[in-house]
Amino acid sequence: MSVRTRSIRRSWGWLLALAIAAPCRSAPAEELNLFAASSLTDALKEVGQGFEKGTGHIVVFNLGGSNDLARQIKAGAPADVFFSADKAQMDRLQAEGLVRAGERMDVLSNVLVTVVPLASSARLSGPGDLRTVKRLALADPQAVPAGVYARTWLESIGLWAVLKGRIIPTLDVRAALSAVEAGNVDAGIVYRTDAAMSRGVRVAFEVPRDQGPAIVFPVAPIAGSRKRATGELVRYLTSTRAREVYRRHGFVVLGER
Repeated sequence: MSVRTRSIRRSWGWLLALAIAAPCRSAPAEELNLFAASSLTDALKEVGQGFEKGTGHIVVFNLGGSNDLARQIKAGAPADVFFSADKAQMDRLQAEGLVRAGERMDVLSNVLVTVVPLASSARLSGPGDLRTVKRLALADPQAVPAGVYARTWLESIGLWAVLKGRIIPTLDVRAALSAVEAGNVDAGIVYRTDAAMSRGVRVAFEVPRDQGPAIVFPVAPIAGSRKRATGELVRYLTSTRAREVYRRHGFVVLGER
C-alpha cells in the first residue's frame, strides 16, 4: 500500500470519527425563567443548583407572591415555568390558555403555624389565644395564597371577624415572617417551612393538616415558552431527587404516604 493511500484512509478515518461524534455534542445551554412562590425560595435554590449542575442550563428565579407572579405572566412577562403556592392562581392562567394544562402537576403541600418573636413572652398555645393578639401579620389575605389560607382557617374557626381589624397584611409570606422577626407585630401566621428557616421566631402552635385548608403547590410550563429545556426543568422539579430536597425543607410531598 502506498504512502498516499494510507494518508487518504487516515483522512477518511478522521472525518468518519468527527461525523459520529457531532450528533453527541450537547445542545446549547438555555436560560430558564422560573416564577415561583416566595415560600419555595430555599428549597428551589437547592433544586435549581442540582438542575444546573446536571444539565448546564441556567435557572433565573423570580420569587414573590403567587398572585403577583400570575399577574406578571398574564401581562406577558417572559416566564418559562410557574410554581404556584395555590391552585387558584394556576387555574386562572390555565383558563386563559397561558399554561400547558396537560403538563401541570400538584407537587407539594404545607402546614400553617402561628409564630411569635423569639424573645416574646406571649403564651399562645392554641387558636383561642389569638384573641389576645393586638397585631397579627399575614400575607395579604385578599390575594396572596398564604394569607388566603390563613383567612380561610380563621373563618372556619370563627375568629376572622374578631381579628380582621388587627391584621397587618404583607406583600408575601416571607414579609409576614420578617415582620414577626423584627418584633413589629405580636404574632404571624406563616407556613411551617418558613418558620423552620428563621432564627428570629418560635412556633407557638401548629394547625393540623386535617383541620386547616387544603394547601396545594402546583407547577406547570408556560404555554408561550419555546425553549427546548422548559419541559426538562418541569420534569426535574417533580423528580425523585427534587422531592427529597422538598421533604428535607419540611414540605409535604403529594402523592406519597
